[in-house]
Amino acid sequence: QVQLVESGGGLVQAGGSLRLSCAASGSTFRLNAMGWYRQGPGKQRELVAAISSGGSTNYADSVKGRFTISRDNAKNTVDLQMNSLKPEDTAVYYCNAREDRRWLADINYWGQGTQVTVSS
Repeated sequence: QVQLVESGGGLVQAGGSLRLSCAASGSTFRLNAMGWYRQGPGKQRELVAAISSGGSTNYADSVKGRFTISRDNAKNTVDLQMNSLKPEDTAVYYCNAREDRRWLADINYWGQGTQVTVSS
């Protein structure tokens, strides 16, 4: 089993920065990709950024150049540095971890979410 705990959310002015952290515990050796999703008011959950165990990254077009995802495999943590924040970044941010399996569907684990609010 894997547990994910996020921290670092809060209220920030437009143009400001926040750093989100996610700590994974449990059977972390089984995890492949980790990442961050968000769900804004009245919107569906969307991918923000993801990173593989080898360090390959993917970003949503809306955050490219502003957000940076990083991972520390030794500490079992994944961070999201968010710069130049915009009001449209306001959302609950969820940490995600994926367990790749050989012959069965992958398993996704989710954190409890942390609120990020960007004021104009």
